[in-house]
Amino acid sequence: MSERKQSVLGTKERAILVCNERPDTLLPARESLAELGRLAQTAGVDVAGEALQALRRVNPATFVGRGKVESIRALADETGANVVIFDDPLTPAQQRNLERGLGRKVIDRSALILDIFAQHARSLEGKMQVELAQLQYLLPRLTRQWTHLSRLGGGVGTRGPGETQLEVDRRRVRERIAQLRRRLSDVERTRGLHRHERASVPIPTVAIVGYTNAGKSTLMNALTRAGVVVQNRLFATLDPTVRRIRLLEGLTILVADTVGFIHKLPHQLVEAFKSTLAEVRSASLLVHVIDVAQPHWAEQARIVEAVLAEIDADDRPMILALNKIDLLPAGVRPPGGGADAVPISAQTGRGVTDLMQLIETRLTEGLERVRCKVPTGRGDLLAWLKRTGRVVEEYYLDGVVTITALVPPKVAGQLRKRLPRPAERPC
Repeated sequence: MSERKQSVLGTKERAILVCNERPDTLLPARESLAELGRLAQTAGVDVAGEALQALRRVNPATFVGRGKVESIRALADETGANVVIFDDPLTPAQQRNLERGLGRKVIDRSALILDIFAQHARSLEGKMQVELAQLQYLLPRLTRQWTHLSRLGGGVGTRGPGETQLEVDRRRVRERIAQLRRRLSDVERTRGLHRHERASVPIPTVAIVGYTNAGKSTLMNALTRAGVVVQNRLFATLDPTVRRIRLLEGLTILVADTVGFIHKLPHQLVEAFKSTLAEVRSASLLVHVIDVAQPHWAEQARIVEAVLAEIDADDRPMILALNKIDLLPAGVRPPGGGADAVPISAQTGRGVTDLMQLIETRLTEGLERVRCKVPTGRGDLLAWLKRTGRVVEEYYLDGVVTITALVPPKVAGQLRKRLPRPAERPC
């Protein structure tokens, strides 16, 4: 399912977008509706019309009231739309009842995002993660796929074919879900081993997080020259990229680009991408990229923070990269963010050096200053020390290298074990 090259929605479908203004959402209804339109365009769907209303109470049968269903159908008939996309998650029963009432296909934001992920996944792991999320979403909705076979007529002898096929389909989906979970569990174990190996040679990891299309991949390229594909569309990056760089004053770090977050991110995706998001949970520092040229950047930042809390990564140290300041109107100053925020333009490079300096400052807080005398024949130890710390001073005399460096406490302890003689221990 996840290997398809085109959207399940197709490229010629026309959609009516339906958004409901409710008090419990983080993003204003009109901005959420505009974002839904961008998602539809990313999936290859033309937006034929929009419907926006304040919703006091969710109708358990059709989500919106009967009158709204009729008005949406009239708008779809008038514009020639053949699909209706709801901004809110629909239950299988609501989706089925809406399709009957509207006379056309109905999907919700979750299905739309899953479809976009299916189009953009490139790595085998990414494709498996997306397929797992799609199947988890599909399983409770299989009943509507077979309604035309559930009964051939009335009375005895008419039951069986549809129900049998439905059960076969459910069993196959469950088996495939179990298979994908096993394979992704193996991937998670492999990632865990890699993280354990990195911990044994403690190079700090910095994870770039943020709202989708906030400029994370552009910043990744500005920092590391990683060559990550940059496109002005939602969810252009699904597969994580990790690169090693050396900061301004010598500290070596790993930088990880991650998938973007979004309003009403489907829970199935968060669950399926947990092995990828584990890189965020284990990072030494998070760089939260915020598109300050967006009018609702503050709400988007809160959505990212909510997703970080959902994946248990809200306790990680964080700095803010206030991106796209080059797109702000003339005379408009970037918002203040305190000592842990840096205004930048990842596209032009403005402020990136300041960001690197802040990253290094935060990562070196709490480091120990050590002074070591190491024989020149211990090149392995010298290389290890340079990889894991920041060398402040280094000079050679009579076959001995004297190094002064800033290192994490864990490295200082390991150094004392590897240099047991008192004359060679760190000072």
